[in-house]
Amino acid sequence: MRVTIEVPNDPVILEALLEALTGINATILSRASTVLGGDVPRLYDAGIVYQREPKNREEWQTVLGNFRRGTGDCEDLATHLAAELRAYDGEPARAVVRRTGRNRLHAVVERADGTIEDPSRVLGMGRRY
Repeated sequence: MRVTIEVPNDPVILEALLEALTGINATILSRASTVLGGDVPRLYDAGIVYQREPKNREEWQTVLGNFRRGTGDCEDLATHLAAELRAYDGEPARAVVRRTGRNRLHAVVERADGTIEDPSRVLGMGRRY
């Protein structure tokens, strides 16, 4: 199933959308043995890497898309990690946006203790191959 929406450059609206995707992902992960057919590796152990989307294209994918493609960009990875922390660890983590430029926002994870974790960086953003 594919849903298309225009994603605004408004942090408040983006965080509401991130919360919705995190909730969907947490549900999928909490039912992983049924939905995905067995144990599911943690994000950092799954072989998933950061991959920026082509310019002028923005697709948000669930954890199923992350596993299928083996890649994700910042909102895909942030909502995946936040959902994993909720579903597996009971931690009320959430995906949030941070301004990284005048017209640029970046999704990261705010942990329960207030620390920020950036799964995009952990999974290869900024590396040159």
